[in-house]
Amino acid sequence: MVRPSWDEYFMGIAELTSKRSTCLRRRVGAVIVQDKQIIATGYNGAPKGIAHCDEIGGCRREKLNIPSGERHELCRALHAEQNAIIQAATSGQSIEGSTIYITHQPCVICAKMIINAGIRKIIVGEGYPDDLAVEILEEAGLKIVTIENGDEV
Repeated sequence: MVRPSWDEYFMGIAELTSKRSTCLRRRVGAVIVQDKQIIATGYNGAPKGIAHCDEIGGCRREKLNIPSGERHELCRALHAEQNAIIQAATSGQSIEGSTIYITHQPCVICAKMIINAGIRKIIVGEGYPDDLAVEILEEAGLKIVTIENGDEV
């Protein structure tokens, strides 16, 4: 039996969390960890009390043929990272200096939230077509590391 590394373990939890996603285009999960303890989790989906895309006849961005990574303001969903940061805030948990595990690279909106939340390490499973997010994170001194091989995105 091979025991997973801590990074593999927490990324596996992010992948499991993504299964709760209601997004029709991309299922994303996020886990915020501090001192090897899970502080919060999140997945992408509509805000509390708001209908999900599958309940209203589909994804608006898909219907408008908007490419992935563009026009996030037209999406009904909060992103996984946003939901995890909100969950930590509503439970009164500080995430300053934490690590976030995300199944996909954050978009620029989430990148800015990650910076201001004080998260210090970002580990992802897959990339995402948002070069500005990478640029902003690098400027803030944060690197995106992929779980598969530890290479920077």
